[in-house]
Amino acid sequence: MAGVTRKGKKASTDGMGAVVDRNIAALITRRQSEDARKTVEDRIADGITRFTGSMLFVYLHLMIFGSWIAINLGWIPRIPRFDPSFVVLAMAASVEAIFLSTFVLISQNRMQSASDRRADLDLHVSLLAEHEVTRLISLVTEIAEKMGIEEAKNPELQELAKDVAPERVLDKMIKAEEDLSNGSCAVPVELARVAEPRK
Repeated sequence: MAGVTRKGKKASTDGMGAVVDRNIAALITRRQSEDARKTVEDRIADGITRFTGSMLFVYLHLMIFGSWIAINLGWIPRIPRFDPSFVVLAMAASVEAIFLSTFVLISQNRMQSASDRRADLDLHVSLLAEHEVTRLISLVTEIAEKMGIEEAKNPELQELAKDVAPERVLDKMIKAEEDLSNGSCAVPVELARVAEPRK
C-alpha cells in the first residue's frame, strides 16, 4: 500500500512538473514573440534605458564631469580651460536629461501597456476560476441535498452559488473609497453577486 501511495505521489508530482514546464515554456514563447514584434525605435529606447540604468553609465559620467570640472577650475596644468563658467556643461547636462527622460518614458509606457495586458489576463482567469467554483458549489449543494445532509440548507451556500458581478464589486469599492475620503464611516465592501438561480 505504501508503495502504491509513493507511486501515486510521484505520478502527481510529475504531472504538476509537466504543467509547470508547459506554463514556463508558454510564457517564454510569448515573451520572445513580443520581443520579436518590437520596432527599431523600441529596441533603441530599451538599449539606451538599460545602459543609463547601469553603473557603467555612472562611472563614465563621474569621469567625464569630474575631468570637465577639474580642467575648467584650473586644477590640471597645461590644459587650457574651455568652459570656465560651466555654461556649456550645464547645457549639455540639460539636453542629455531631456533625451534620457524621453527614452525612459518610452520604455515605461510600453512596460505599462504590457502590465495592463497581464492584469487583464489575471482578472479574466480569476473570473473564470470564480465561475467554476460557483458551479462546483451549486453541484455539491445539490448532491448534499439529495443525500439529506443538513449543511446543504446553509443560507450562505445559496449566496455563494451566485455569480460575482465584477462591475458591481468595483462600484462598491469606489463608493467605499469615496466615503472614506469624505470622512464618513466606511462600510466593509461585500461581494456583489448576480441573483442567478441555481439550475
